[in-house]
Amino acid sequence: MKRKPAHWAHPTAVVDRGARVGAGTKIWHFCHVMPGARIGARCVLGQNVFVAGDARIGDGCRIQNNVSIYDGVVLENEVFVGPSAVFTNVKNPRGAVDRRAAIEETRIGRGATIGANATVVCGATVGAYAFVGAGAVVTRDVSPHAIVLGVPARPAGWICRCGERRGSAKEIRQCLCHAAELVVGEPREERERQRLLRPALGVREVTEAVAQRRQRRLQVQRRRVVDR
Repeated sequence: MKRKPAHWAHPTAVVDRGARVGAGTKIWHFCHVMPGARIGARCVLGQNVFVAGDARIGDGCRIQNNVSIYDGVVLENEVFVGPSAVFTNVKNPRGAVDRRAAIEETRIGRGATIGANATVVCGATVGAYAFVGAGAVVTRDVSPHAIVLGVPARPAGWICRCGERRGSAKEIRQCLCHAAELVVGEPREERERQRLLRPALGVREVTEAVAQRRQRRLQVQRRRVVDR
């Protein structure tokens, strides 16, 4: 009896023999997953996504339409890649020269966001929960939780794991979603100590806390309008 795959693929998608796809992953129209590719569980690959044989995609990633994940690209867990984002894997390609030996790793850290039409040049590492804005061109490493914008991409602020923009790394450390454990520059032992000191909050509690904060912010804005 033929074993039913744990993932789902649209009839127009091609998943080659030898590719490993985790349970609960959905692969939509006209995708192509090459032999040797590794895709984690609970991922979503939008229309026309290509995954090369030496690419690695972690659990819970969302890859939007028209994205190619080439050899040497590593997406850690829960990465979001916007439509038509681009990853390169060789810095000086030539059509008549075999440059496969020059492939450089590009690593996107856990929970990071790559905006629509952004480009990540090979050899760069985007830190955990960082945010690359739409159309940006990343040519160097991006710190965890950093927002980068423009061509070339430059730091433009900080963003928390929960998606809220923050004014500083200190504000991230104080957030209810425990984002402090990945703030760049803080010793690992201190990050762990601070994490253990804070009470554990579930997803529902964090969501409610963020909603309450937004509500308070709206109330303050309304009072300012009335005072004017």
